[in-house]
Amino acid sequence: MRGEFKVRGGKLVSVDVEASDEKIASVHVFGDFFLEPDDALEDINAALVGMPVEATAAELGAAITARLDARPEPVQMIGFDAEAVAIAVRRALGHASSWDELTFDVFEPAVMEPVMHVALDEVLPLEVAAGRRPPLFRIWDWDSPLVVIGSYQSLRNEIDAEGARKHGIGVVRRITGGGAMFMEPGNCLTYSLVVPTSLVEGLSFEQAYAYLDDWVMGALAEIGVKARYVPLNDIASEQGKIGGAAQRRFAGGVLLHHVTMAYDIDADKMGEVLRIGREKLSDKGTRSANKRVDPMRSQTGLAREQIIDGFLDHFRGHYDTRPATYTDAELARARELVETKFGTEEWTARVP
Repeated sequence: MRGEFKVRGGKLVSVDVEASDEKIASVHVFGDFFLEPDDALEDINAALVGMPVEATAAELGAAITARLDARPEPVQMIGFDAEAVAIAVRRALGHASSWDELTFDVFEPAVMEPVMHVALDEVLPLEVAAGRRPPLFRIWDWDSPLVVIGSYQSLRNEIDAEGARKHGIGVVRRITGGGAMFMEPGNCLTYSLVVPTSLVEGLSFEQAYAYLDDWVMGALAEIGVKARYVPLNDIASEQGKIGGAAQRRFAGGVLLHHVTMAYDIDADKMGEVLRIGREKLSDKGTRSANKRVDPMRSQTGLAREQIIDGFLDHFRGHYDTRPATYTDAELARARELVETKFGTEEWTARVP
């Protein structure tokens, strides 16, 4: 059985694995990485022989590390590490998946109330977990302003109620952590990925964020934005923060990962609605009043719709996809959740 893992910013690790009696019988690790001294490769292979086929990535990695630490001279693993080998082994054994094994339902932007998109981020992962949908990628679009706060944020600490009333902007709490999303029609880009948790098998939470957004770094580069990932969950450019990600793991082995990026936000209005300190505004690339948070617009010169098209083209060009639309049942369930959960004061103010 063969498994592969491409280290983010590093090299490709491949393994051939044979198993017998629920244990690993043989392992051959290879790839375009660097290793000194070269005979340490034999120790990496030997460390895995005899390990249970159900061993976790952490257990496999620990076995490799212990074997290498026992050598009389230090070992340098360049472009990869014990975790990368462990993930490749888990993939070979069928416990982890890779991008090229998945087919994604891709949803083009569908304009609806933003609270419906918040609700769909609960509905759709459950559909994937139930096997009624494959993994999916969707881009939001909306017809009215709304602030979406993180699941654990304090309502009164994040929102200036008077400012929100003044500008007619409502507030909804989402199911993921992280910070507030200031969403007016046309001012930002938001997408959601729903994938099996096996795709991030063996990765830390921090690594999982970056791994699931690797594709968008390429998409941003294609439209002229030099971006980098800033742990834990931010995407930044030379001009400051572009956007942030959030995640939620569901029972049934499904992970929701969504990202919001600023396109052209009225910073003055945002400052009246959100209780954002000076440091936070600086982080968003705004240092004075009468400015707009516009990293995507100013750096690309492209209309928001062109950027969205670029993202869709890039995603479709790199992964196996099929076009999709929301079913009547999914939309009905989302509307029900708006009425019973996301549109209620009890949910929105659950952290006062």
